[in-house]
Amino acid sequence: MHSKTGSMHTAGKLTPSFHEVVLVDCPDEVGLIHRITGVLASHQWNIERNQEFVDGEASHFFFRAEVSSKMGCTTLGMSDLQAALVDVLPAKASVRIVSRELRPIVICATREPHCLGELLLLDAVGELPGKIAAVISNHDTLRPLVERFEVPFHFLPHHEQSREAHEHQLAKLIDIYAPEVIVLARYMRVLSDHFVDRYSEKLINIHHSFLPAFVGAAPYQQAFERGVKVIGATAHYVTAELDAGPIIAQDVIPVDHNFSAKQMAQAGRDVEKIVLAKAVRLVLEDRVFMHGCRTVVFS
Repeated sequence: MHSKTGSMHTAGKLTPSFHEVVLVDCPDEVGLIHRITGVLASHQWNIERNQEFVDGEASHFFFRAEVSSKMGCTTLGMSDLQAALVDVLPAKASVRIVSRELRPIVICATREPHCLGELLLLDAVGELPGKIAAVISNHDTLRPLVERFEVPFHFLPHHEQSREAHEHQLAKLIDIYAPEVIVLARYMRVLSDHFVDRYSEKLINIHHSFLPAFVGAAPYQQAFERGVKVIGATAHYVTAELDAGPIIAQDVIPVDHNFSAKQMAQAGRDVEKIVLAKAVRLVLEDRVFMHGCRTVVFS
């Protein structure tokens, strides 16, 4: 495992520093934080910040720490550190050490530009903890937008193809870029269970939070007719059950009787793009733990 190298100014010269994120989840026991921090100290890793959470009902412990070291950081050294942490933790502990570096993102889109545009802009100004490697769409509509940002755009039409054939081509394209995260930025295709399993815990989707109350092609018209008072959005991991995966981020904004159906839809697009961008950031910063059908999210 390789790390991103930064530098610290010491005694008039630059000293390399190495930065990683340590992630632990395991059954809860007394003294876990003491054990973890002791191992990190013995391996000369300084804790810059850390967070922990115990799920009392499940008696399960979650820990995230951003750590740095002035010592050399090699694959062998990371393996030794991981093994040392496993040795002091309960059985069935999960220990991951990941580099704080920009990782590739692939975005799948259809025709709607708002979520895609937000991510492209954040990427362009360096405000994503990752790098958009490519955009894949089953329509050619968004090509001009994507090419303005000099990001590769792949048009992969689905017409006159079976879902299996189309997904096979989609997977071949995705795998070229080996993404850490695959973002469904209003990608209006239902994915097969096989495809979802292939990219388990990598697929992030966004939808309006009216589901399942207002389903179908015109949710905002239905919301307008019912006089809703909040517009919301949910970003979640994709699972075999449609729009029911573990939730990463949510938000709502208020609306009232002055809003037309068109204005409600615009408000919905505004909150969707913000929530999706937040979810992508959280995942790429390794702040999200999967815990059954739920998530533990360190903000």
